[in-house]
Amino acid sequence: MEAGLQGRLYREPTTAGGIVHLGLGAFFRAHGAIYVAEAGGWGVTGVSLQSPGTRDKLRPQGWAYTALELGPDGEKPQVVTVLRDVLVAPEDPQAVLDVMAAPETHIVSLTVTEKGYCHEPSTGRLNRDHPDIAHDLANPLPRSAPGFLVRALAARHAAGLPPFTVLCCDNLPENGRVVRGVVLELARLIDPVLADWILANGAFPSTMVDRIVPATTAADLDRLEAATGYRDEAPVMHEPFRQWVIEDSFCGPRPALETVGVQMVADVTPYEHMKLRMLNGTHSSLAYLGYLAGHETIADTMADRVFADFVRSLWRDEIIPALIPPPGEDLRAYAEALAARYANPAIRHRTWQIAMDGSQKLPQRILGTIAESRAAGRAVPGLTLAVAAWMRYVSGRDEKSRPIEVKDPLAPRLAALWRDDPARTAQGFLHLAEVFPPALRDDAGFAADLTDALSRLVRDGARASVQGAVDA
Repeated sequence: MEAGLQGRLYREPTTAGGIVHLGLGAFFRAHGAIYVAEAGGWGVTGVSLQSPGTRDKLRPQGWAYTALELGPDGEKPQVVTVLRDVLVAPEDPQAVLDVMAAPETHIVSLTVTEKGYCHEPSTGRLNRDHPDIAHDLANPLPRSAPGFLVRALAARHAAGLPPFTVLCCDNLPENGRVVRGVVLELARLIDPVLADWILANGAFPSTMVDRIVPATTAADLDRLEAATGYRDEAPVMHEPFRQWVIEDSFCGPRPALETVGVQMVADVTPYEHMKLRMLNGTHSSLAYLGYLAGHETIADTMADRVFADFVRSLWRDEIIPALIPPPGEDLRAYAEALAARYANPAIRHRTWQIAMDGSQKLPQRILGTIAESRAAGRAVPGLTLAVAAWMRYVSGRDEKSRPIEVKDPLAPRLAALWRDDPARTAQGFLHLAEVFPPALRDDAGFAADLTDALSRLVRDGARASVQGAVDA
């Protein structure tokens, strides 16, 4: 523990264990961890799968940190003390397996981003060619999130312990089903008996999570210190809104999350589709088009009337017609609430941040809506323009030919697909089986619409193309 102001934040962990969380990033610490803390009686051991940065910042604080709510009317800090420990998987993978396999661990939750499941987004199947999966098949100490799940479940099976519940909190449609499929496929490659045991006894509830969590900046740290009088090296920023919907299907004990506002339901799918398509789909659309138009954040983009009108047209004309409302939800009211959240000037959610890993995000956020709508005979020009904007963005050059730092697992392949001819570019992208489902790869009408949208983007620029879509 450091002395002085840092010491004022230090907290001895006081809650029991029960949960191991893989991927201890800002989102979980601003969302799930707060719910668990409020429910009481449970603690979380965090696991960083990549680097020690988060662990090294949190350890001097006794794993405590500040969650700062950023509302239009001001900021509200809350010190969160639910973390018990933070492990770094590359440093000691056996320690991670040991805590996951411990009898007191009942839930392993995950926020490892879409690409962390080493699957093919267009099919949901395990990507057996992924280098981390190849490693995990050949070695007992894993690297990937699926590898840790399988090896830890194997240790529990060998010890005669029941499995833990696997609780995915990432933005994947039917995320529980997807993770279950990836885990079972990997387990069957390692030990078919283990796979049968997981199939018979394990639980993989699907979830829907929602809270906008912008990246924390150095200025945020300084501002928080000035307001509170202590220095927190690992705070998280978040909007006031939060939502967590969980399929109530666990194979062991769980926190009483329903007492703190979590919606425990029999079927998460309608909530997932609502959030993935209405929030994440338009977030990505605004990110690519807004970035190309020179807007730094989503709030900046929404302050531009052309983009605000555009996103409302996406909800009204293209996304809501393709959705079945969850019980008790008014989709038009939900859309207006999203518009207000996007426009919150206190949330500096950068378009570049949201634009990352688009090859992993587009299938569930945008392409599913496009495929279903085209099959039903509904036009989707705005979403098609958003896909074209993604293609323009991952070319690695913006509208003024300045370089873009593209963060995507397929970045080199995506950049190589860019051609001066929009039709050739569109055809090249559509052949990406990892991204586009067969229904769109084989749709000549969609290829023509995508080529037209890309031509307009190149000729007129993002803002004028958005204006044209709104006026059409």
